[in-house]
Amino acid sequence: MTSSKEIKLIWKEYKDLSSDELYAILHLRQKVFVLEQDCPYIDADYSDQDAFHLLAYKDNDLIGYLRAFKPGIKYEGSSLGRIVTEINSRGLGVGKMITIEGVNFLRKEYSNYEIVISAQHRLQHFYIDLGFTPRGEVYLEDNIDHIQMYFIPTQ
Repeated sequence: MTSSKEIKLIWKEYKDLSSDELYAILHLRQKVFVLEQDCPYIDADYSDQDAFHLLAYKDNDLIGYLRAFKPGIKYEGSSLGRIVTEINSRGLGVGKMITIEGVNFLRKEYSNYEIVISAQHRLQHFYIDLGFTPRGEVYLEDNIDHIQMYFIPTQ
């Protein structure tokens, strides 16, 4: 079993990502969101340039990732997106670890704003367990059921 000590989390702004890091991010996102979930869509959406990027490494392999946005970019509040875990690393708590890290980062940087995610509906309870609340109706995004969820940072 992998321990959290074996997983290294690194925050970077887009301008600080190396070409190898960006390639690994895009590779992981395409592997999961496009191939595994059989969802052809344009992942490189020109939003990465406005995001903070959280990379989760085990040894030298990128096994988890998310991007975070300051308020006013994706939503009125701050937001998390592209939360992804490499298929062979699921069940190790990486998704939970990076989501909590993302929430803590946004709570620290933008404490007066809610944190919004567009969650895949099938993962709603995963996010509820981490303190998110569903809002509105289920909607189709890239041919997959999603629901908006929010987290209100406590002062």
